[in-house]
Amino acid sequence: MTTTLTPPRTEKPAPVRAPAPLRTELRRGLGPWSGAAVALTVLVTMYSKAPEWQGRWADVTNLLHVSAGLLCGPLALAAGCWQGGRDRRRRTTELWESVPRSLLRRLLVSVAPSALWPAVGLLLADAVCLLATWPYVSAGRPFLELLAADAVAVAALGALGHLAGRVVRWRLAAPLLGIVGYVVLGLAAYTEGTARWLSPAGEHQFFWDGPVWWYGPVSMAWTAGLTLAVLLAYGLRPARLRVFALVPLAVAVAAAALVLRLPQDQGPWRPDPALSRQVCDDGTPQICLTAVDAGLLPDVSAALAPLNARLKGVPGAPVRWLSGPFGASRPGDVELPDARRDSVRDRLARPDLYLNSAVSWLFSDTCRPGDGTGPNAERASLVNLAVQEWLAPTPDDYGPDTTGARPYIDRLDAKSPAGQRDYLTRYLAANTCRPDEVPIP
Repeated sequence: MTTTLTPPRTEKPAPVRAPAPLRTELRRGLGPWSGAAVALTVLVTMYSKAPEWQGRWADVTNLLHVSAGLLCGPLALAAGCWQGGRDRRRRTTELWESVPRSLLRRLLVSVAPSALWPAVGLLLADAVCLLATWPYVSAGRPFLELLAADAVAVAALGALGHLAGRVVRWRLAAPLLGIVGYVVLGLAAYTEGTARWLSPAGEHQFFWDGPVWWYGPVSMAWTAGLTLAVLLAYGLRPARLRVFALVPLAVAVAAAALVLRLPQDQGPWRPDPALSRQVCDDGTPQICLTAVDAGLLPDVSAALAPLNARLKGVPGAPVRWLSGPFGASRPGDVELPDARRDSVRDRLARPDLYLNSAVSWLFSDTCRPGDGTGPNAERASLVNLAVQEWLAPTPDDYGPDTTGARPYIDRLDAKSPAGQRDYLTRYLAANTCRPDEVPIP
């Protein structure tokens, strides 16, 4: 019996695919570290100012915008410049140029880490800060289109820095470019003209406003178009193809022209009726805040309750306390200080300090030059201080020395409730800018 041996089957080994050049570039060099540095810079900056932005979408968006423009932009410039000079420092420029790819394709692949990683780091930090704000917000929405425009601007600056690193053969170019970028962006952000709205770091302070719908996309077109035009002008070969760089340049110029047509004072910001509408309690006098601060209304009402109890029924006392962009609109309205300045995470941190500030605003007469003088000026000043201290004592760790006003405070405490109401009636009717008219307790 014969046995036939079957030869073993041999399978052809699967070809090993070389990693994509873009993936390799994204994983090596300074790119990932620049993204981490951008994220860490934003998070550290925001953490140190947390009480200032947790509670309003406008506040967190504005601070993230300024951090992206003034801090992350120069950082992306410097990191991109250092990354752009990497091949020259390693003497691998000729090896890279031997790759059978066009100059523009090689340029875009090498620029990608300098542009994408800082933008990814910024968006990650933005997401963390928005999540930290969300539980404490009363109204409104985050301006995601502006945060996206910031990420595009940071990516554009990283790409421009990379191109500068390829062109400039100097090791100190990266830190100097970062310093110059910080100065230029800072000056552009704080100029008085409309051009400041072209800057990635332009600041806006009014928290009941919203940007016009087209400002975010147009800002992206401005920064991305300008950067793409520069990259095409550098990377296109032969020279006649550089005419295609005019297309993104035209887009950038058109976007800049739209922004420059905005009003100089308002820029792209417009009052948002949903945020600026009044939300009032049912007390007497009534307390009204804007909808964006509606979460603080219970705390403000509780803080002002002792003052309202003493002023209740007194002629000349406030009829309505209000805070917002429209000011006192009818007789008896008295403006309140911004409650958000004394709040932490949608709660009044110092109700006693806020009450004292409200009393100061109540008696803050606008005096003309020459008022408040005369032989009774010092006495009137002490009486004014005494009335404020009697209505809302200044916290021990804040405010002026009240020793001189103590005798008048004791007199007010010694009066009967009827006597106190009578004195407050006379005091509210007096012109405190004229010392002779200030009644003595």
